[in-house]
Order: sequence, then C-alpha cells, then structure tokens
Amino acid sequence: MSERKLFYPERFKTASRYYTTGRPSYPKLLSRRVADLVGLKREAAVLDLGTGPGFLAIDFAPHAKSVTAVDPSPEMLAAARENAARADVAIQFVQGSSYELGPHLGRFKLVTIGRAFHWMDRVETLKSLDGLLERGGAVALFGESYPEVPSNTWHKEFQALIDKYSTEDPARPQIRESTKNEAVLLESAFSHLERISVLERRETPVERFVDRALSFAATWHGRSGSREEDLAVEIRQTIAKYAGADGLVREVLEGHALIARRPGEALDG
Repeated sequence: MSERKLFYPERFKTASRYYTTGRPSYPKLLSRRVADLVGLKREAAVLDLGTGPGFLAIDFAPHAKSVTAVDPSPEMLAAARENAARADVAIQFVQGSSYELGPHLGRFKLVTIGRAFHWMDRVETLKSLDGLLERGGAVALFGESYPEVPSNTWHKEFQALIDKYSTEDPARPQIRESTKNEAVLLESAFSHLERISVLERRETPVERFVDRALSFAATWHGRSGSREEDLAVEIRQTIAKYAGADGLVREVLEGHALIARRPGEALDG
C-alpha cells in the first residue's frame, strides 16, 4: 500500500543555504565500504536520489563510471553543483523527484539515498527502483548519529533546541509516525538487509553548529511561527560551552548505511 506524503516545497529553499556548511558529510571510508560490499566497479553507474548538497554523489564519483544526482529543489542542485566543482568530480544533475523515476534515467548498480527517504512515497519509490537496478544492484540508505561518548555531551542540548523550535512544523506528525525504513524494505523487492557504520572524530567550529540547526527542515523559517534568529542565538550560546580554547567542538559522528538487495543476489558481484 502506498504512503500518502504531504509536501512543503518552500521548506528547503532557505535551508539549502546552510546544508553545505551545516550538514556533516559522511566519513569517506563509508562510501568505500559500501562500494566494496555491493561490488561496485569502475564501469558501474550510481543514482543519488534526493542528492541535497551532493555529498553522496561526490563520495561515490571515484568508485563509479558515472553518477546521476536527482533533487526536486533548484536551490539544492545549485549548491550540489558548486560542491561538485569544488571537489573536481563530474556528476550529471537532474531536477526531479522520486515520483519521476523512469527508464530515461538509465540503469544503475547502486542507488544511494541520504536523509531523504522519509520525504518519499517509499513503497512506490522502491517499486520504481526495482525497474532501474541491475541484477545484483542495491539501494543504500545513509544517515548519521552521535554515539553516547564524552565528546558528544553537546548533542542532548542541541537536539532539545531543535525539538523546541520544530513543535509547530506541519510535517512533524508525518515524520514521527512513519513506519521504520527497515519494515518498508522488508516488504519490498529489496528485503535482504545489511548495515555498515563508521565512527569518525571531528573538530567543528561553533558556527557550523548554527548552520546545522538552520539546515533542518523542521526549523524551516518560511512557515508561520518559526524564529530563525532566536534559534541561531540559542544554538551559539549553548554550543560555545563545549568549545575548546581554539573555538572547536570535539564530536564523534557515526555514519551508517543500510544496504538493501534482492534476496538471492547478495553474493552477486
């Protein structure tokens, strides 16, 4: 049964300004581990769906012959193009959404989705991807978390502020009440699931945390009741307590990937 998704097209228009500097990139080792697991070869093609600022598309460019990056937001695509140019990698950018998947995009060995799957009709998206993925191909969902280690003592207060400013987000119930991705995948053609995670220590300026907070769609200030300037002030004051004399906050990020393949194809190279 398909999921009915509500869309708020303007919510990423402003947030896109903060994605590159605010959202943490994934550990580079994570893309290499995923590429090895799915048998990604240099002649393979990758589709990055909901590319945002292009982090995953850029990470997988060295591991594939071609990468196609799709996103419905022109502002996000503009940021992704700038990031790809800065990284000196060739990526084909396409403005579109998960509702517009079709043979015109090509065939792929791997489809990557980072922090965007919950915005899609996941059931129908997986059905469409089944027609685009080669035999032995995979869908990989990426995300990040912050383990409970001393370096991440800042995270509880940071998340509390995000929650405080997102209480009036009209999409909040839709996101909170969604079925877990694992449950959706287990009922799809891609029901063989594996996880990979990589932990990485980082040193991050306080202002990056401000940008990180402002990049969340939940704090989208285009809606009535949001207070972007207030959020920035509170994040800055809160996170500064955890910074060293150099102005940097020590954090440990866990980048993770949930790899989904068709049963019986997990050993295909």
